Amino acid sequence: MKSPSVVGILGGMGPAAGADFARLFVQACAAHLQALGLPVSDQSFPEHWLAQVPVPDRTAALDAPHAGRAGAHQPLDPMLQALGRLAALGATTVAVACNTAHAWHGLLQQRFPQIEVLHVAHEVAHDLRAQGVREVGLLATAGTYRAGLYDGVLRDAGIACHLPTEAERERLMHGIYHGVKVNDLALARDCFEPVARALAERHGLSTLILGCTEIPLALPAVPGHPRLRCVDPAWVLARALARRAYAGFREERPMLAA
Repeated sequence: MKSPSVVGILGGMGPAAGADFARLFVQACAAHLQALGLPVSDQSFPEHWLAQVPVPDRTAALDAPHAGRAGAHQPLDPMLQALGRLAALGATTVAVACNTAHAWHGLLQQRFPQIEVLHVAHEVAHDLRAQGVREVGLLATAGTYRAGLYDGVLRDAGIACHLPTEAERERLMHGIYHGVKVNDLALARDCFEPVARALAERHGLSTLILGCTEIPLALPAVPGHPRLRCVDPAWVLARALARRAYAGFREERPMLAA
């Protein structure tokens, strides 16, 4: 019988988001096993490796000249080194636990063609389209907006994407850098919640994409808006990684005597 595949998680951007992604992946694996009608036990989880590496600021790098090229000041080099370590450990599929880091997805995939590097925006667009969602708002980093990581992918899926104003984007960045990254979740929540409310009310939205792995850590839902669904791309990506891990998996069961 085939065992689950070895998979990897490229984290460290920031470390809290990487650690939380590992938790989400374990949760996604348990849900996948239950959906298959299989028992959940320690031995039924796939071998998975979390690489928490220091990576230079992704948004700042996208602001710099020649953004995206390899260099000591760019995120690409440490991400490539971590991906190489995951490949050496036998990972066949890797999830990158940072939305903005997907600006370098093409280069990562090109350098490691033997590994499937999942793309978070593609996974989110696929899920939303399957659910019939046709309009969303996007909360993200300035780097994610600048790189257009979600816009084109969502448009190709037939989903309109609404973005915050410049002032609202600055407030999101303040919540990320001076809130979540320094463990001040109260400050982060005070920054994220008004932007989420304003964006949803301005466009009459029922779905928001929390397009930074650190936003859901402080704002898993918008208080007072029970019908406003907040989509966590990390959870979508974790479920996609679980599906890859269990592709073709069959639980070994003892054969019964005739």
